[in-house]
Amino acid sequence: MKKRVGVIMGGPSAEREVALASGRRVADALSERGHSVAAIDWTGADQNLWSDLRRERVEIAFVALHGTLGEDGCIQGLLECAGIPYTGSGVLASALAMDKVASRRVFDEASIETPRWTVYQGPADVQRIGLPLVVKPSREGSSVGISIVRDETRIEPALHLAQRLHGVVLLEEFVAGREIEVAILDGEVLGDVEVRPATEFYDYAAKYQRSDTQYMVPAPLTAAERQLCHDLARRAHAALGCAGVTRTDLLLSPTGRAVCLEVDTLPGLTDRSLVPKIAQHAGLDFASLCERILATAALKA
Repeated sequence: MKKRVGVIMGGPSAEREVALASGRRVADALSERGHSVAAIDWTGADQNLWSDLRRERVEIAFVALHGTLGEDGCIQGLLECAGIPYTGSGVLASALAMDKVASRRVFDEASIETPRWTVYQGPADVQRIGLPLVVKPSREGSSVGISIVRDETRIEPALHLAQRLHGVVLLEEFVAGREIEVAILDGEVLGDVEVRPATEFYDYAAKYQRSDTQYMVPAPLTAAERQLCHDLARRAHAALGCAGVTRTDLLLSPTGRAVCLEVDTLPGLTDRSLVPKIAQHAGLDFASLCERILATAALKA
């Protein structure tokens, strides 16, 4: 007998609308496959999620949240305490991946190359990295609050934007290159995609609002480039201790240098999202992808 599935969506983060779109699509797909599904729109601290889970008799949780409180280990900790198996990574891996400073320290220790980076503490840090550079908040997703700074007049606005959001401000070397995304499901590489935004980089608008972003599945890579990108994604996934499905964001420069930007432990599952595009090329329709992800649900503590 199939267990009662709670699809937890929404959340209070800046990515709420994306998480609602992901969750609704997942809930519909699992329902169509015959699963008993409770779609739970969690709005934040003013809503008792534990009471909702009990009222809906949830036996297994499909976490379709993004951003703060949903992707950073908080919901995962609640589900561990409740004894409800859940999709995605565990508490520690989720927290590490969500915090770009913490994950960069893990990557440095594991010899996984990233852009040169530092935490912003004053003007000397800007000089240390040099222009152009990337300014970003350390604990946001979906490219929220990210700026590419090419001249000094744009430094202060970029810093102010990042400082209004979650986490400390991260400065990193600007690496010009192709945007390659690699999906891993249950420890194995599912495939890859190259993203070609019409904007300066793959920002929030390019991801969810514009219609001129190009997606190439699979990415047009040489065998050596593909092996390099897949190896980097596998190592990043393992170094953080991730589980379930992840998407690793990489840059591949014209010189063949590949750098890891981050690992997304709860990648989007909207009709515009990358993991479903990769899965479709790998022979998994959306409902089958959701069932494969659901099959990875477990307690991790």
